[in-house]
Amino acid sequence: MNLVTLPLETPSPAHICPFDQACSYLEQAAKELRMEQGLLEVLSHPRKVVTVSIPVKLDNGQVQVLAGHRVQHCDVLGPYKGGTRYHPAVTLREVSALAMLMTWKCALVGIPYGGAKGGIALDPARYSVGELERITRRYTSELIKDIGPSVDIPAPDIGTSAREMAWMMDTYSMNVGHAVPGIVTGKPISIGGSRGREMATGRGVMIIVREALADRGKTLAGTRVVIQGFGNVGGAAASLLHEAGAIVMSVSDVSGGIYNPNGLDIPALKAYAAQNHRSIVGFPESKSITNTELLALPCDVLIPAALENQITEDNVHEVQAEIVAEAANGPVTLMADLALEARGITVLPDILTNAGGVVVSYLEWVQGLSYVFWDEERVNREMEGLMVYAYHQVTKESKMRQVPLRLAAYTLGVGRVAQALTDRGLYP
Repeated sequence: MNLVTLPLETPSPAHICPFDQACSYLEQAAKELRMEQGLLEVLSHPRKVVTVSIPVKLDNGQVQVLAGHRVQHCDVLGPYKGGTRYHPAVTLREVSALAMLMTWKCALVGIPYGGAKGGIALDPARYSVGELERITRRYTSELIKDIGPSVDIPAPDIGTSAREMAWMMDTYSMNVGHAVPGIVTGKPISIGGSRGREMATGRGVMIIVREALADRGKTLAGTRVVIQGFGNVGGAAASLLHEAGAIVMSVSDVSGGIYNPNGLDIPALKAYAAQNHRSIVGFPESKSITNTELLALPCDVLIPAALENQITEDNVHEVQAEIVAEAANGPVTLMADLALEARGITVLPDILTNAGGVVVSYLEWVQGLSYVFWDEERVNREMEGLMVYAYHQVTKESKMRQVPLRLAAYTLGVGRVAQALTDRGLYP
């Protein structure tokens, strides 16, 4: 097994390094599991780190060179799986952390994947559609020997969508000489995508919140919810929670936040945003609020569905929710997590709460490999079954070990990967 010690960027002292945070959670789980040091060493390092140069000719004729990353953490349970992120803040450390988290997430929900992640440090809004297509196709071409339906299956993430996945699939297919629908997930239905994929992560968030409320003898109906983020995940969660009778009091996007204590009309808000350059600011019968104010609103459930490191030791004392459901990856820092636990606030961890997306990605991959496609009802039913089972496994583990839900989720996910690695052994 080829282990890689990462030549990673040095984070600034003020920045909370996602890779260090991911390693800390791994070490906590290893301690709880009484894992051998050798196993911990193996699981602490990605199997492969690929950084490629992406020269692209811009519309003005100039040539720009971007750096693209793909980190493959562990494939002991199956092929690598993970998103491709286009965002200015993408770093090798961030991508490496997300690849590691994906390994535990897949193991936790019982799907045969290992963790991977890709990314390019760019702001998609600053590039034309043609430029983004050329960037995506060159990035895919550079990775052609490192991805494949039995090797590593990319998916959309922040800054990418079904459009980019279609370009990736076409580029790969043209290189091998035939259509390969299993090379990516999250692609358009017309070329082998799965029904239900677009809403999958948000639906998974709704399911986990529903189960957590049920454990408290409550239902979604009348539950006061605040959501940071109104993109693919936050917007889908908002719609599904609203349909279930929850009172979605506040949401935010990159343009700002809005608040109505009596609840927002989510279908009307989505229609408004579609006609307002995707901005929710100025929505009728709502008050404008800042992101800082949103995180501090009194509510039953707070759902951070934007970026990592949103609830930190600097603002955790302002959180007034009973439940924090991590729809984003790593939105609560280590110190903030401890503070929330000390205050009795339940944190539904990201590797469980936002796993609906990778579950339906797996179902899409299965459909693509078999060339047999399902209706949306079956996709949602299959995903819900896996998510509900995983939630109850985590709560059972939490009670048995007398640990918070996050550590319980990690002991399950990490423990399953460690057991598989032990059973397979090291080669040679």
